[in-house]
Amino acid sequence: MIGKMFCAAAVAAALGCAVSQARTFTVLQWNIWQEGTVVPGGAEAIADEIARLKPDFVTLSEVRNYGDRDYTATLVEQLGERGERYYSFRTYDSGLLSRYPITDTMTVFPERDDHGSIYRLTTEADGHRFAIYTAHLDYRDCAYYDVRGYDGSTWKPVEPARSVADVIRRNDASQRHVAIRQFIKQAAADTDSGRIVILGGDFNEPSHLDWTERTAAMFDHGGLVVPWTVTTLLDRAGFIDTYRKLYPDAVTHPGFTYPSAIPGFPPEKITWAPKADERERIDYIFLSPHSGLTIDSAQIFGPRGSVVRSVVRDEIGLDRFIEPLKVWPTDHKGLLVTFSVD
Repeated sequence: MIGKMFCAAAVAAALGCAVSQARTFTVLQWNIWQEGTVVPGGAEAIADEIARLKPDFVTLSEVRNYGDRDYTATLVEQLGERGERYYSFRTYDSGLLSRYPITDTMTVFPERDDHGSIYRLTTEADGHRFAIYTAHLDYRDCAYYDVRGYDGSTWKPVEPARSVADVIRRNDASQRHVAIRQFIKQAAADTDSGRIVILGGDFNEPSHLDWTERTAAMFDHGGLVVPWTVTTLLDRAGFIDTYRKLYPDAVTHPGFTYPSAIPGFPPEKITWAPKADERERIDYIFLSPHSGLTIDSAQIFGPRGSVVRSVVRDEIGLDRFIEPLKVWPTDHKGLLVTFSVD
């Protein structure tokens, strides 16, 4: 949380130099799978885990407002009952929580017919101005399933895609690239106004930094090196993939967030492609260029197991984990990133 001091004050004073007061804050990206309602006890576990981690900002995916309910408002109430104060505003499909009062909100890309959503809030914390964005991008036309022999729209078995051009063509049938261009445009205005921009979300799309020559023969990548669209657009705009910044090797640190195993929950209810290795990193936290932030740590939040060909397997890499204390409420793992800023 902001307020942690990193300088050695006594040493600095002895040397007669200025005391640096770097602050830290944390961002949690978490796809909560329809508010945890699919898993028994999952809805309460969401509030329990956020109250335990105490992130400064939370970017949520798969938020549903059944009936007249405002889910993020309900979550704020649940966190208050656990002694944690957060602020939110009404959203659908993705959501935002902030430990600091919200100064402004915006719908950057409205949810229409499951094509995804992007929302933004602005706030100030300890003298720093932030624009925090959340995204849950189009879950249809997921071409990484086409590579594995499943139609990325119906998830029925098909002949696998064989060329990169075919994969990108199928992938861009979605609205993900349209949504992320809207984000990049608005984020530029926030950056120009002096705000630190952070984007968290489930992109429903792999990263071009993960489908490389080194991973081409792994994870059912079909021998392909794919410049996946959303992360490529963000990279070209200068945004920093925080996890890959700290852990550039996708073999030693694959960072898989989907499909997460759920202890005690049937694996066949989690996977979309029962005969495929569909492990991917599709949940991200991105940081705007020239923000002045230092990325201190990035940890996967969730169980160590993933569902691979309908079987739960332990992770193969060196990723750092924060494991849940109670029920795991979702088929995704989250990402917790800690930053510091002078």
